[in-house]
Amino acid sequence: MAKVKTTFFCQNCGTQYAKWQGQCNACKEWNTIVEELIQKPEKSDWKSPNSTVKRVSVPLRINEIDTSKETRLDTLDAEFNRVLGGGIVPGSLTLLGGEPGIGKSTLLLQISLKLPYKTLYVSGEESQKQIKMRAERINPDNSNCYILTETKTQNIFKQIEALEPDIVIIDSIQTLHSDYIESSSGSISQIKECTTELIKFAKETATPVVLIGHITKDGNIAGPKILEHMVDTVLQFEGDRNHVFRILRANKNRFGSTNELGIYEMQGSGLREVSNPSEILISKKDEELSGNAIAATLEGMRPLMIEVQALVSTAVYGTPQRSATGFNAKRLNMLLAVLEKRAGFRLGAKDVFLNITGGITVDDPAIDLAVVASILSSNEDTALQKNICFAAEVGLSGEIRPVQRVEQRILEAEKLGFSTIFVSKYNKISLQNTAIKIKLLSKIEDLVFELT
Repeated sequence: MAKVKTTFFCQNCGTQYAKWQGQCNACKEWNTIVEELIQKPEKSDWKSPNSTVKRVSVPLRINEIDTSKETRLDTLDAEFNRVLGGGIVPGSLTLLGGEPGIGKSTLLLQISLKLPYKTLYVSGEESQKQIKMRAERINPDNSNCYILTETKTQNIFKQIEALEPDIVIIDSIQTLHSDYIESSSGSISQIKECTTELIKFAKETATPVVLIGHITKDGNIAGPKILEHMVDTVLQFEGDRNHVFRILRANKNRFGSTNELGIYEMQGSGLREVSNPSEILISKKDEELSGNAIAATLEGMRPLMIEVQALVSTAVYGTPQRSATGFNAKRLNMLLAVLEKRAGFRLGAKDVFLNITGGITVDDPAIDLAVVASILSSNEDTALQKNICFAAEVGLSGEIRPVQRVEQRILEAEKLGFSTIFVSKYNKISLQNTAIKIKLLSKIEDLVFELT
């Protein structure tokens, strides 16, 4: 038996220290270093002693490395594939985080029931009967999915060697513990050790592993920051539990883009993929209402049409309120200042509320023009036409600035039946014979003239 010893870890970044100190030298945070009891044997390996799995690595010239046979595993979920960059890469580690009850386990169980590969779903939080009850609502007819309720990594690897699955799903990494570490489950040392064993297993057998991770009250993945550095892909499952829509984003992806977005709708039978999000982000209404404008935005390679709502009213109290949901509040203040300075609208004594419908958050500067149009519409209490949309950035001088991939935005607006789109005159547009009318603006005064 190896000697049991005590060491100190920073809860924020995972840096190890021989003794306690007030401030972490790595991340400069105070009072984050805690004492943990650890024990490591002379040899730590995921394989059993009689395992025949071997891996010998030799150096190769970079032009001799063959990548033509590298195929991704199709999850049969278009939204999940898009966020990952085309599917799951063999031998990769994917970490999925999100709020409690947002649907992380439902999403991965649903995917594991769809997969045509042999899948091992390991749960340390629910019993097999509980998972079966949830699976019956989603897809009860699947013979490729195996359920294991276990938290000890050594027992999990024994079952993996016997079953030889094509993909392993762990729910969740905070519930696992290893015999090589004496601390409790969820501690920094346990999370690091269990993740290291899973990484070694994934790389040596080319078996992809998907982990579910808890998050803190700040929205970060629970455990040391090094956990996110160790895995290949970090996914974030977002949404409001009071709304039916869920958004899947990639915060880190070694095998694809981090700009892609997946949208799901929570239903009684599981999560439904939303193939055309523009239809759910734009409200279906017959009457025209003031303060509503449609913006053509981009999330990765996908164009979206979103609805921007603004409410401008006389301030009841002395200090006017500025509130934005799904939009940067500082950018809203900047656009209001541009309207006052360049267009002559006196909004200093009025409350301004802004909302992006659908519960999503947008950072694309191309929605600036739609934000300005919705504010002007609410201020004048005049509804905009339902068949017009906007795609341009507004500068501090009041100029209408061009945005990237404007032609893709125009084609999406045309496909959804819009008759007019307002863009910057400085965009280079080569589209011809389009059914949608393209109006070119150079400054914010042009927009005011067009809308009045």
